[in-house]
Amino acid sequence: MGQHPDKSNFDKVSLAGSLIAFGIVYGDIGTSPLYALGAIFGDKHVSPELALGALSAVFWTLTLQTTIKYVIITLRADNNGEGGIFSLFALVRRYYKWTLFPAIIGGGFLLADGIITPPISVSSAIEGLKAINPEINTVPIVIAILVMLFTIQQFGTNFIGKFFGPVMVFWFTTIGVFGLLEAIKAPGVLAAVNPMYAYKMLAEYPGGFWLLGGVFLCTTGAEALYSDIGHCGRGNIRATWGYVKLCLLLSYAGQTAFVLENPGIQFDVIKPFFRIVPEGLELPTIILATLATVIASQALISGSFTLVGEAMRLGVWPKLKVIYPSTFKGQLYVPFINWFLMFGTIGVVLYFEESSNMEAAYGLAVTLTMMMSTFLIAAYLTIRRTPMVLVVAITSIFFIIEASFLIANSIKFQEGGFISMIMGGLLIYVMYAWYRARQIKQKFIDFESLNTYLPKLEELSNDMEVPRYSTHLVYMTASGSSNYIESRIIYSIFKRGPKRAEVFWFIHVNVVDEPYTMKYSVEHKAEHDVIWVTFNLGFRIEPRVGLFFRLVVEDLVRNGEVNIDSPYQSVGKNKMSADFRFVLMKYFLSYENDLDWDERLLMGSYFVFDQFSLTDSELFGLDSSNLTIEKIPLIISPVSNFSLIREEPKGH
Repeated sequence: MGQHPDKSNFDKVSLAGSLIAFGIVYGDIGTSPLYALGAIFGDKHVSPELALGALSAVFWTLTLQTTIKYVIITLRADNNGEGGIFSLFALVRRYYKWTLFPAIIGGGFLLADGIITPPISVSSAIEGLKAINPEINTVPIVIAILVMLFTIQQFGTNFIGKFFGPVMVFWFTTIGVFGLLEAIKAPGVLAAVNPMYAYKMLAEYPGGFWLLGGVFLCTTGAEALYSDIGHCGRGNIRATWGYVKLCLLLSYAGQTAFVLENPGIQFDVIKPFFRIVPEGLELPTIILATLATVIASQALISGSFTLVGEAMRLGVWPKLKVIYPSTFKGQLYVPFINWFLMFGTIGVVLYFEESSNMEAAYGLAVTLTMMMSTFLIAAYLTIRRTPMVLVVAITSIFFIIEASFLIANSIKFQEGGFISMIMGGLLIYVMYAWYRARQIKQKFIDFESLNTYLPKLEELSNDMEVPRYSTHLVYMTASGSSNYIESRIIYSIFKRGPKRAEVFWFIHVNVVDEPYTMKYSVEHKAEHDVIWVTFNLGFRIEPRVGLFFRLVVEDLVRNGEVNIDSPYQSVGKNKMSADFRFVLMKYFLSYENDLDWDERLLMGSYFVFDQFSLTDSELFGLDSSNLTIEKIPLIISPVSNFSLIREEPKGH
């Protein structure tokens, strides 16, 4: 289970918190100097005008997109100290139903990004070996590193995580110093602060607008500044971003200065980053760059686990097994997602082979994620009563910027961008189908007044002619009100048995928008016979209902509200506890449905996903030895327009 972050320290700055920020927040954006300018320049003969235009575009992208949108504006939208696209969705979903769509679109493409980022980052670092040996095949090395990275996830990364911060501080300092040493040789690079250089590149350089696809790579890790806010606090992110941005800009400036000193140079073999590494330091820099890219990939993988965990609790992702491999706050491990990402990243490396080819698939998915977060931020600002003029202005500015990046990235579609689009689209469909089908299923669940059946439940409890099914009988219910209960549960108690018990328990789990809430309430609907328990759990809390229910029962026993001694004399005299039995309902799609093709596809997909999902007993942490599962047919659209004609038997 997670622990609620200390809100009192959320905006404070500390050395430990700052080191954590360096280690887990900036990995992706911190390794972009390895490939961003190389993606812009490609195999062109780079002119000073193109070099200064590219640096100017990078400078203003980091300023507008990363600093203003994320560091200044988006970090304000924390959900009780937690961030990320689903945390933001949890904040606004009760006010605007449409926010579901940008949330699942953004979440889907963010997961797709998790398949592209590790290969391009690690490949960019390892390809630095070509400065030493141009003929080296880097593919096996990259795959070996990725396999190692995904294999260690199951053991937890708390131990190695302690080294992430210092390594990344050293990385940023190194690239900043290398960039500064080169920039000093060509101080003319400072002119790139003038946005006119970026404008001229976009408007006057042949095909200049389409170079925005490469420019965008400098800010691809900006989403992590918001997603990881719960791990290190808003204050530490804002305090450290200034140093990170300075080092990034120095690195880009140094690479640009190299171009100004060597006009017309090409970067089709050795990227600009490795051109400015001092002689004799190539191999140590490659090792450091590889460590930095592994850290960047690790942060993204952990972020993917957190994203899926939140999506499951919010009901937009199938129920998967979640493991908590260490005591590190918020760290979780989702085996299915881990191996899915691993095989996806290996496939990307084998398909593209080189990072320059991967750049085609990179950026498109992240652009769409950022656009979706812009819509969610607009919703958040609106509910916080921000003046509408300001909301429209902020949304319009960032939408125009991100739309420009999206259009520029769209030319990458045929070159490899289709891969991230297909993966993102499939993930979005999984989320939408799961959410929508659950809605449809819920709509066709009938509820009845529980109060009407209370006398009958008391009568059944005291009817000694009916064999006792269990001393304590516990049902999980989807009803959010203790006044109503599913018809299927009433049917289960009275007509499938009947099931007599000393005490009938009904448990409802309510997922709340605050991430780490752990509360419960108890209602005695009929004294000593019917008890209703509601758990209000945050969307980052594992729903271990078996454990939680036991704690509630112990609490009620201490308060004298319930007696759990065995009613059997031979057992009860030894003060042994009574038996508890849980009953869960499992739906299956009935053959008696006449569905349209789209409904058939949606509900069929849902039940296929459900086959690979955790069972409710696994999800709620219930002991299978005292559990009964009853299968219920789900009839959404009954078959109609059928009539049978009775005929006389032959021979009569």
